[in-house]
Amino acid sequence: MTNLSVNINKIATIRNARGGNTPNLVQAAIDIQKFGGQGITIHPRPDERHIRYQDAYDLKPIVPTEYNIEGNPQDAFMDLVLDLKPTQVTLVPDAVNAITSNAGWDTIKHKNYLTEIITECKRNGIRTSIFVDPSLKMIEGAALIGTDRIELYTEAYADQYALGNKKAVERYTQCAVLANTMKLGINAGHDLSLENIKFFKENVPGLLEVSIGHALISESLYDGLESVIKKYREKLA
Repeated sequence: MTNLSVNINKIATIRNARGGNTPNLVQAAIDIQKFGGQGITIHPRPDERHIRYQDAYDLKPIVPTEYNIEGNPQDAFMDLVLDLKPTQVTLVPDAVNAITSNAGWDTIKHKNYLTEIITECKRNGIRTSIFVDPSLKMIEGAALIGTDRIELYTEAYADQYALGNKKAVERYTQCAVLANTMKLGINAGHDLSLENIKFFKENVPGLLEVSIGHALISESLYDGLESVIKKYREKLA
């Protein structure tokens, strides 16, 4: 079975649009886990336009499943991670002004930098994951820097699947086979949805976890949060 970690950034975005505490982010995280979510993912950015750094602290005591904090490992982010010690940190090379993550790490160019960050995280008992494009070369690079897992950037797959091109999953299959050979755990995320998740899971061997936020929250506006989480769990079984 592939675990479902729910990214709650979008819930924070709605809250921030009006100020106050509606919807209540902490209660949403509690409910998501009660409904079957196997983890909570947050991605705080420097401008705190959705998840705030204080949110990360408020969520820690109510996430007994898996707490995954994503972000660019700048100083403030790393101070947060090392203080909270979540289950997993996912390192993402997003630019300060990026609307959303749009590229994986060059694990060869940034080998020394990433090795230093990962070593520090592992010293503090935090599982590490590196956001990477579906490139065999980048998978090989990830294996050399000591990360526990990779997170495959799945936007290209989702775009092509929507156009009817199911062959787009082949690159991800190849990367998964290589990652399994190199003893790297495999996560995936970005634009995965109820429409495309089952086919992706069936074609990516060893897929341990998916992190889904935008699609899941959007789908929940129509079908309800509990119903949608149950549907994802069925497709990931």
